[in-house]
Amino acid sequence: MTKNIKKRFDEFIESSKFLGKGSKGPLCVGLTVTRYALKNGVPLNPDSLLTEKGGQVSTLGKSQVQSILADHGITQVLAEEGGRTSRGSIGNMQVFVAFLNELDPSPEELKMIESFWVELVKAFFSSKPLKLHLDPSKSMSMVVRDLLQQAKRRQKESQGTMIVGTILQHLVGAKLDILTDGAVEHHGANVADEQSGRTGDFLLGDVSIHVTTFPGEAVMRKCRQNLEAGLRPLLMTIGRGVQIAEGLSEQFEIAERVDIYDAERFLSGNFYELGKFAEAEREPVIRRIIEKYNALIRLYETDQSLRIE
Repeated sequence: MTKNIKKRFDEFIESSKFLGKGSKGPLCVGLTVTRYALKNGVPLNPDSLLTEKGGQVSTLGKSQVQSILADHGITQVLAEEGGRTSRGSIGNMQVFVAFLNELDPSPEELKMIESFWVELVKAFFSSKPLKLHLDPSKSMSMVVRDLLQQAKRRQKESQGTMIVGTILQHLVGAKLDILTDGAVEHHGANVADEQSGRTGDFLLGDVSIHVTTFPGEAVMRKCRQNLEAGLRPLLMTIGRGVQIAEGLSEQFEIAERVDIYDAERFLSGNFYELGKFAEAEREPVIRRIIEKYNALIRLYETDQSLRIE
């Protein structure tokens, strides 16, 4: 008779409200206790998982937690103390040990349970909004670059998702929206131009704006189509994408007819310009752009972890 491990695990998480009071500590407990059970077998004696003085769970610690996550390809730090100092860790350990002892899982089933915890960790990471650090000691370009680096790290850990491109499109869209007092038409980042009949990501006057992290031949063909339709193509990209786009524009023989911008510099420059280069106005302008960006994420994207604080 199958134990239906996933169903039992989900019921345990729900009924015990195991993740109800902050997730880091309980996730660390779940990961390390499961790995301990894999090494030592079930049933477990909860007292054997306490430190000598009985004040902490012995399996917990940053190195232990990160070692388990590394086995699953995750490098992001879950908790600096590995849940060791989290209140309630002993109680969480005892509750989870009781569940494991009752379930009496095989080694293969314990591996499945560890993978369930890993999926919860990934969900925890992806639910955290990105953060824009307004550090007065750094340039506006570095502020934008730090935000995009966060997005790149998250994209690397969430294989198959185009997080950076989505964030970049809506940041540019938010900035254009404020610049034009709401005269910009927006759309989801994964809606193809061809399907919607658009000339690019944004159309302002006779300027068709394309936002991409990886410029290729497809976007150059769109730029050429813009020119044939009497529009002025403007391409925004980041990093090495600028050089790649410039090279491709020469291959397509439109180098002198398409404007190619570094989106990072475009955004940071507008922080200054919209704030009229006044220090007192700069932060309010940035906050307006981020508020509009978050509104676009709510309206057009399903992944709400792309919000920015």
